[in-house]
Amino acid sequence: MDEHELLALLRAHDERGMRELLRRCGPLMRYILTPILSDPREREECLSDCAMRVWEKIDRYDEHSGSFTAWLSAVVRNTARNRARSQRAAAQELPEDYPAPDNSPESETLRRERAAALAQALAALSARDRALFYRKYYYLQPMSQIAAELGLTERAAEGRLYRLRRKLRAALGGDCRE
Repeated sequence: MDEHELLALLRAHDERGMRELLRRCGPLMRYILTPILSDPREREECLSDCAMRVWEKIDRYDEHSGSFTAWLSAVVRNTARNRARSQRAAAQELPEDYPAPDNSPESETLRRERAAALAQALAALSARDRALFYRKYYYLQPMSQIAAELGLTERAAEGRLYRLRRKLRAALGGDCRE
């Protein structure tokens, strides 16, 4: 079964599509979940949540805006990070009189501008440096895994990452924190 048939089954909400999604994409989904969620039971529950999210939101996937794998990876990563964030929040119950975070229009505009500047700075990097950055800060992979998969020693990968952060900090005007 090719990707187009899988997408057709998912869009038709055919159960065979869900089975095929987990069979074909399950290893990738677990690969993304592992560095974000440490508990194996949480990873399995999150895998189910991710599959359901794909099932529910498959109509939002646009084949012209990117590959299915990239879309699926983003869905899995975001679902896992939201789950990890909610676990941390539940563990850190705040008092009722604690001030709310600043969600003013000005702070939201600044956040968007910083995100756009970062995206532009990342686009200027080589593909290898961009992969290193995304693996460390987007997929939250451990340095040992990154180094092994990029064919580097851990020390070499850490050195590249250090130089990469300095380069990004310079490109962003020093507004980047480690």
